[in-house]
Amino acid sequence: MSAASRTKTPTRQADLVIVANRLPVDRVVNADGSEDWRRSPGGLVTAIEPVMRQNDGAWIGWSGSADGGLDPFVDDGLSLVPVPLSAEEVEDFYEGFSNATLWPLYHDVVAKPEFHREWWESYVRVNRRFAAKAAEVAAEDAQVWVHDYQMQLVPAMLRELRPDLRIGFFLHIPFPPAELFQQLPWRRQLLEGLLGADLVGFQRPGASQNFVRLVRQRVGHKTHRDKIYLPDGRVVQAGSFPISIDTKALDDLARSESVAERALEIREQLGNPRKVLLGIDRLDYTKGIYDRLRAYGELVEEGTVSVEDTVFVQVATPSRERVGQYKRLRDDIDRLVGRLNGDLGEIGSPAIHYMHTSYPKDEMAALFRAADVMVVTPLRDGMNLVAKEYVACRWDDRGALVLSEFAGAADELRQAYMVNPYDINGMKQTIVRAMQAEPRELSRRMKAMRKTVADHDVKDWARRFLAVLADARPLHHKQLRPSGD
Repeated sequence: MSAASRTKTPTRQADLVIVANRLPVDRVVNADGSEDWRRSPGGLVTAIEPVMRQNDGAWIGWSGSADGGLDPFVDDGLSLVPVPLSAEEVEDFYEGFSNATLWPLYHDVVAKPEFHREWWESYVRVNRRFAAKAAEVAAEDAQVWVHDYQMQLVPAMLRELRPDLRIGFFLHIPFPPAELFQQLPWRRQLLEGLLGADLVGFQRPGASQNFVRLVRQRVGHKTHRDKIYLPDGRVVQAGSFPISIDTKALDDLARSESVAERALEIREQLGNPRKVLLGIDRLDYTKGIYDRLRAYGELVEEGTVSVEDTVFVQVATPSRERVGQYKRLRDDIDRLVGRLNGDLGEIGSPAIHYMHTSYPKDEMAALFRAADVMVVTPLRDGMNLVAKEYVACRWDDRGALVLSEFAGAADELRQAYMVNPYDINGMKQTIVRAMQAEPRELSRRMKAMRKTVADHDVKDWARRFLAVLADARPLHHKQLRPSGD
């Protein structure tokens, strides 16, 4: 947003407080050296913005760069409260404990987590800073919604500072089974941190059950189904709330003339192949990009697929490029793509079109419209919204979705072609099935999936979570007003 739409404001009391690692805006530097804020593309902003506007809401988060702190400000009507991180905290709290300890541990140890005491100390310190800011900003009896793995200690810290608040927590990534979680030296502290919330939400029912089971085993509290009974009489509720997308906005975008023209242009630039396969992922070792491309390469090598009439387009959005594991992953994929194209491609017909970049929403919608088969094969994923975005863009009821059974989206998009991403032969067979499926079968599957994402969009997700949170502590008299749409 331009400076004209941004104003400084003193910290004020808010009835709804969002606490997340990042603010919903990114700082951008213009050509003349001036700075502006641009709205982040994430679905979380879309989900929460309407209810924030109607309930005097405030969003607490980090600006994304190491700095000495920024004053609270209003951007396009949203009250934003920055929390500073030093360069050392970015390294230890964010890149260290959050993304080199918790991220791999919570994703089935796809990569080996690192356990460093100084990282943990930084995590505690930063969580305490976020909790203190939330305690300062929240009005009496306000609702505070804490988000994701970087903030797991905030609920208990905030509860200690402000026992009047109704606190919800939502984990966007998977929550691991006991055998993996118990590797963490600070396992009890994290569980007790989450128990500061009145409602703890997860993407899948299994994750919620893992959490309740661990609390019973490791903390010793009495539990019954999805409820945890604390010695002070408080009851914590756990549950699954699968996140979604802004379905209508994507559907409208995909139907636009500009996107339709761009989709045709993309196919022409690819040589008008008979089939276009597509992968769009953040460059992360959990996404299964390497195994997916390897499977496709074998199909070409065996002659099942020809580069003359089929192409695989893989978009890998840059991510955490300062972290060693991510640098190695990029190098591995670069080498694999180079080898496959060198061995199997022909002049003007590479086996794989690989782009290490990010694209705006309209280009993504055009790619979804251009693709005959969307291949989403993470080794483990909390949800994977790309799968839902592809479905939302297929208003013509065409196209096939190949989906990992280890993505949270597999619980809802049951008509997708399911794969075990660890089974290379099975993945190859399923990709071929999707490519060769009859139009009638594809239409039947896509219609059912489109109904699912239309009935359960991201605004419905936010409303449902906040409604359950509102009922979690009936002693509170202040109720949030639901968003108007």
